[in-house]
Amino acid sequence: MAKAGHRLVLCADDFGLTEGVSHGIIDLVEMGRLSATSAMTTHRAWLRLGPTLREAGPEVGVGLHLNLTAGAPLGPMRVLARDGRLPGLGTLIARSLAGSLDADEIRAEIERQLDAFLAVMGRPPDFVDGHQHVHVLPIIRRMLLFTLRRRGLAGRLWLRDPSDGLRPIVRRRTAMSKAALVRGFALGFRGAARRAGFETNEGFSGYSGFDPGASFEREMHRFLVRLGPRPVVMCHPGYVDDELRGRDPVVETRAQELAYLASPRFGELLDALQIELVPWPSA
Repeated sequence: MAKAGHRLVLCADDFGLTEGVSHGIIDLVEMGRLSATSAMTTHRAWLRLGPTLREAGPEVGVGLHLNLTAGAPLGPMRVLARDGRLPGLGTLIARSLAGSLDADEIRAEIERQLDAFLAVMGRPPDFVDGHQHVHVLPIIRRMLLFTLRRRGLAGRLWLRDPSDGLRPIVRRRTAMSKAALVRGFALGFRGAARRAGFETNEGFSGYSGFDPGASFEREMHRFLVRLGPRPVVMCHPGYVDDELRGRDPVVETRAQELAYLASPRFGELLDALQIELVPWPSA
């Protein structure tokens, strides 16, 4: 379990995916139960509900959740999204590892998603990560670092490293194969980010099997095992709506996560472990 007094970024992914997901995250932000959320700027809910995050204050970080696998891109991608739809994660990984992604096309979509964030928030994101961690994949990571540096954002935001050591992954005993796989894809990402002038977290957890029959409360306790010195824990809360059912495979567990994070039990856990939720990874 986390040592008493730990500072932790607790980040809700997928703001903007649907209105239900976004409203759930807003409720938790208002309760002080999250310290960050990362936004998908490719969906209509971002335009409708993103402006509410401008009122969250500096104690809540708002990041860009780079999306290259869900729905439609913000502009034409004749190689990756020939039919106007982004591919599934497996296809994107295969193309990335084979070196068959069009780097200029990827860069242009990163630019568009950044611009969509700026248009709503009026400022750059506090951090950048990726939907399904796509930001660490070959070609994509290079174009992301290039684009952020070209736009003068080095030193002004941090990047999420979705990897952790094998020992903490095994000790947590939840979604170990998923955590280990992403760890492999993310090799070298932290070093490349820091050489480019960006801070990163050190320590990452929150990988879930998204099993509606499992206890998210138990999973959260495991997420807090063997935290790194600058840790981030991701979560996926939200209200379930028809839009979510038609768009994403993770449905029922979002409501379960929301219920636990809003509950007195989660507040008691934070108090017992003296965990301070912070918007920027810090020791």
